[in-house]
Amino acid sequence: MGREFNILVLCQGNSARSIMAEVIINYVGQGRIHGYSAGSHPKAQPHPIALALLASHGHDTSQLRSKSWLAFTEPGAPKVDVVITVCDEAAGEACPYFPGGPVAVHWGMSDPAASQSEGEGDRLAFERAYDLLERRLRRLAALPDEALQGPAAPGRLAEIAELEPAGPA
Repeated sequence: MGREFNILVLCQGNSARSIMAEVIINYVGQGRIHGYSAGSHPKAQPHPIALALLASHGHDTSQLRSKSWLAFTEPGAPKVDVVITVCDEAAGEACPYFPGGPVAVHWGMSDPAASQSEGEGDRLAFERAYDLLERRLRRLAALPDEALQGPAAPGRLAEIAELEPAGPA
């Protein structure tokens, strides 16, 4: 087993995509890669459909909460190796300084919480987001250590989103 990596997934609200990514990373990372999530303008709590979907996939959601990205700039916060933005709004904002100069990459995708569908349509938007994140994060977890650090890392990580495009919402 190589070194351990901490990945922070950012979105504006930290209620759906980034929360799901945090949980998926911790599952597929198998102790080598640790996932965290935060938002520039976090919601009061994670989206209930995201929580229900994660639970239906067997994930523990009891400790999940929406939090500010500033929590990862404070003393004692985990050192972040990779920052992934999943929404265009967060990617366009001026991110705070994260100690250690992590690799940054943007994996844009539709926000399932913004779905205009009713009932089962909402759930399908969340399922599509979960499936896309899982495919991308499995690819990330399969990368060797050197692909997650150093000058080639941004390109290698960006390729994952190109191999697993978001497609139509």
